[in-house]
Amino acid sequence: MSRVLYFDCFSGIAGDMVLGAMLDAGLPFDSLKSALGSLAISGYDVHAKRVVRAGVSATKFVVDDPSIRAAGSGHAESGHPHRHLSGIFKIIDQSSLSPSARDRAKALFQRLAEVEAAIHDMPIEKVHLHEVGALDSIIDIVGAVHALEWFGADRVVSSPLNVGGGTVKSAHGIIPVPAPATVKLLGDAPIYGGDVQKELVTPTGALIVSSYASAFGPVPAMHVEHVGYGAGDNDFPSTPNVLRVLIGREAASASSSRVVVIECEIDDMNPQIFGVVMEKLYAAGALEVFYVPVQMKKNRPGTLLTVVAPPALRTAMSDIIFSETTTIGLRYAEVERDCLRREHVEVATPVGTVRMKLAWRDGRLVNAVPEFDDCAKLAAAHELPVKEVQALAIKCWERKS
Repeated sequence: MSRVLYFDCFSGIAGDMVLGAMLDAGLPFDSLKSALGSLAISGYDVHAKRVVRAGVSATKFVVDDPSIRAAGSGHAESGHPHRHLSGIFKIIDQSSLSPSARDRAKALFQRLAEVEAAIHDMPIEKVHLHEVGALDSIIDIVGAVHALEWFGADRVVSSPLNVGGGTVKSAHGIIPVPAPATVKLLGDAPIYGGDVQKELVTPTGALIVSSYASAFGPVPAMHVEHVGYGAGDNDFPSTPNVLRVLIGREAASASSSRVVVIECEIDDMNPQIFGVVMEKLYAAGALEVFYVPVQMKKNRPGTLLTVVAPPALRTAMSDIIFSETTTIGLRYAEVERDCLRREHVEVATPVGTVRMKLAWRDGRLVNAVPEFDDCAKLAAAHELPVKEVQALAIKCWERKS
């Protein structure tokens, strides 16, 4: 059974919060320090301590370095050295990370450098990785790579991210929250702002969560084995400034997956076209397509079109809807869905073979239904009502089972 790790970013995410949460969830501190201990950097120390954030006990990961003054989770004020990508690669190559972890850490910094180069319109080899090139952030990212490898999750999922609000001081001056690099790194991940007017998602946190999470949404079906709380620097009175991680086995009762649901109302289209639209959507990979009669504004009757599809096909589905229908707007949302394990079993009946569709939950058969097309074909061949063939198929299945 696969393992899943869930980032609960209700109060944002930063690199030090990730490490604090991982330590709190069971990562041995000695293992983490060993992975960091041979970094080609001197004059620093790391430790973890228990703190309380708005009544929640959490682990705070701390990097002690007299050459920098911490300005917030994952950040430092100007005065620390700004490193080029090549220098950071040398640091990682001399770490105690596994070869695969070293490659992953370098890929993270490569991605970060590409984002910074695009933001500042300069060649990647000239990019100074300002805040995220600081010593504490290098340790946060390298440590997070080690921690995620140590837990060995097969899948990483994240909640939507609370990015906070207001402004933050950076090497380039005062900038709005979320910072440009944070926005770029998060891409199309779902974000929102809250009452806290602070930077809650740092570039370091955005880099980690967007690089590892394969999906964003609610907690997936899972059996929780480890829970960890990693503290940020602030102690807000209204909400705990912590990142929560849940680690465990994916629940086997159902197959959970993300789908996108696309909807629009149509009230001015030739009804003959609806069949064509449905055929094209199914041919393009839609999982479900259906129409529902609705009453629209000005008391006009209309039709609600709903399409369920894999998230990666949202653009393709939208293109078909816009090109083949008269709608000028649509809605979409990604949701979780659970599917029972299914299989087909052939059953011999006096009038022919019928396939039975079986559905299982936790190893228990919960549904057995004869395939309608098989029953309809046999009914026509033997001049029988379809319902009689269906009943015959169920009876033969029950005898067999």
